[in-house]
Amino acid sequence: MSQTNFIPRNPENIQKLVGVNDSNLNLLAENYDVSVVDTGSQITIAGDEAPTNKVLAVLRALDQVVSAKINISAPDVVSAMKMADKGTTEYFPDLYQQILIRDAKGRPVRVKNMGQKRYVEAIAKNDVVFGIGPAGTGKTFIAVVCAIAAFKRGEVSRIVLTRPAVEAGESLGFLPGDLKEKVDPYLRPIYDSLYAILGTNTTDHLMERGVIEVAPLAYMRGRTLDDAFVILDEAQNTTDAQMKMFLTRLGFNSKMIVNGDMTQVDLPGRQHSGLIDAQHILKQINQVKFIHFSANDVVRHPVVAKIINAYEQEEEQS
Repeated sequence: MSQTNFIPRNPENIQKLVGVNDSNLNLLAENYDVSVVDTGSQITIAGDEAPTNKVLAVLRALDQVVSAKINISAPDVVSAMKMADKGTTEYFPDLYQQILIRDAKGRPVRVKNMGQKRYVEAIAKNDVVFGIGPAGTGKTFIAVVCAIAAFKRGEVSRIVLTRPAVEAGESLGFLPGDLKEKVDPYLRPIYDSLYAILGTNTTDHLMERGVIEVAPLAYMRGRTLDDAFVILDEAQNTTDAQMKMFLTRLGFNSKMIVNGDMTQVDLPGRQHSGLIDAQHILKQINQVKFIHFSANDVVRHPVVAKIINAYEQEEEQS
């Protein structure tokens, strides 16, 4: 057992580091099985030496960010912990140098980990980017952020967001309502991202003008999407034919982002996932970039990453 104290650079940093009702310290204590206590002017860590050192590394990294007048929250603490586990906390402050966009409430949106940083850099440099990895890694949200930022900079004139309408083969006929009412529940994650970044009123206004289009994948057939930022979500549930159809919609001055989780394929029968096959078919093509996320890139509660790892281990053993 060892005990050590962490003193922040500035006394006013302590409140931000601790979090509301000690929430940030509780995350550290739970994840590393140590005692983390705010004593007013410093933070005392007690426990085994290795996890204690990791908590110190996390606090030092967070203190650098807070000293730059940047507010932190639970996802920031989780990201710092994951970098501490890999011994890379010295790169943590670099994540906060770029503001991707400001959300509907004026809050800056930044990447949360190195996986997202690589993803954003790939989107900036390539015409087609595949984001592949588990839920909770921010694939959809970051893609929508990049799309809106590109639109605001005048780089594209419209944003098109699509996904397979129903996980098990797009059979919408038995659902009640018109087509929009049938499809909307399956596009809800995309709407949530738009509302978070632009606000409800602005999103609805841009959709009415046709600047933002949210539609099922079947609506992409026969189109050429010029001057557009196009995002395909839940791509693991496309067939090879659907994936080819979608990718060949790419027009001039456009970008395409294809996101999916290959552990969540829900295609019926023996149909191949277009996302899985695209990795092999397209790997030699310039301007097509594949970014792979892992459980280490999950920006939700730490237990989510543990759940993902547990399922992956079970699948490997079966």
